Amino acid sequence: MKRIVILVSGRGSNMQAIVQRCAEQGWPARVAAVVANRPDAAGLTFAAAQGIHTAVVEHKAFATREAFDAELARVIDGFAPDLVVLAGFMRILGAGFVRHYEGRLLNIHPSLLPAFPGLHTHRRALQAGCQAVGATVHFVTPELDHGPIVMQSVVPVRPGDDEEALAARVLATEHVIYPQAVRWFVQDKLRLDEGRVTQVDGASQVLI
Repeated sequence: MKRIVILVSGRGSNMQAIVQRCAEQGWPARVAAVVANRPDAAGLTFAAAQGIHTAVVEHKAFATREAFDAELARVIDGFAPDLVVLAGFMRILGAGFVRHYEGRLLNIHPSLLPAFPGLHTHRRALQAGCQAVGATVHFVTPELDHGPIVMQSVVPVRPGDDEEALAARVLATEHVIYPQAVRWFVQDKLRLDEGRVTQVDGASQVLI
């Protein structure tokens, strides 16, 4: 039974999707803890209601990123995770932290990486005239919003779309592909080799 720790900063809608799918689909895993960097993160309330352990490591309490990362890792490691999942965790993590969890740290980003890393992805995609956008689940590496791609969703841009409408449709696909990627990981269905991820059963890694 694999153990998952999920990091959130807000309501954690992707965290909720993962928790729900894990229970509904009977994964060989359980969410051992939800950890937030903000004590008012709404995701903590949801997790506690599901009987999941919660913890807070408030970034404002630390003078440096390195000190925050060290305490965050200490708390996470207390739950002995096989997988750490970033679900709307709005802190940039240092290279040392990322390397500590190499090969077992997942993130989701609301663009078709490597396009539009960073913030304001939907605004930038609209400004660029993109005909399709989407989301990407990837293993985390020290470079921000980069790393081996596990799964992507593709969402067409419709006439009249604004940032809000586009973000809502992309988020709906995130709630599909992120749980799927986590499920593959805990079922040992992912192979990471020389920076490329393959699903060992040949399942599609693209949601269209």
